[in-house]
Amino acid sequence: MPIDSLIALFGILLAATWTPGPNNMMLASSGATFGFRATVPHIAGVFIGFGFMLFIVALGLGEVFERVPVLHTILRWVGAALLLWVAWRISNIKAPGEPGARTQPFTFIQAAAFQWVNPKGWAMCVALVGQFMGGESSIVIAGIMAGVSMVSGVTSATGWAAFGEFLQRWLKSTQRLKAFNLSMAAVIVVGVIFILWSGLGA
Repeated sequence: MPIDSLIALFGILLAATWTPGPNNMMLASSGATFGFRATVPHIAGVFIGFGFMLFIVALGLGEVFERVPVLHTILRWVGAALLLWVAWRISNIKAPGEPGARTQPFTFIQAAAFQWVNPKGWAMCVALVGQFMGGESSIVIAGIMAGVSMVSGVTSATGWAAFGEFLQRWLKSTQRLKAFNLSMAAVIVVGVIFILWSGLGA
């Protein structure tokens, strides 16, 4: 994978994993309620679970792309639309709610399994595969995507768990929340524009 594509991939994943969503909301609540140490299995389940999910989705669709190349072009544009939709949703996220009523944090298995029913996770998987698969060995690209997602995911998962209570208070400020969400959405939009522009120029 070219270095510029790798940078774009990392930027999109970093923005997507750090913005408020089902995983981060639960991690923040767990960190605030149970503490960082008790939330470590939940943290690991999120970033490892999503990385594994992305790898499986990417590898499966990569094989399809090799057999029917036109599907890659179609999914590329569908993926771009999904990423822009995710960016729009991120830019309109409201302040986090109160911590959940659970009596104990998620286990590793529970957090990993949640990735397969997380709409934001599926949207990101399909969108990213549409943008970055193709042109090289499917298993290599799938592995790179999974690895990058885990690197960005571990930073966001630990960050939201460790600073959950602080971030929940901070993000209740409408102006700060809007600025944070708009900046994260902007990173995704810029990444989409760059990838589409590169594809058209190829």
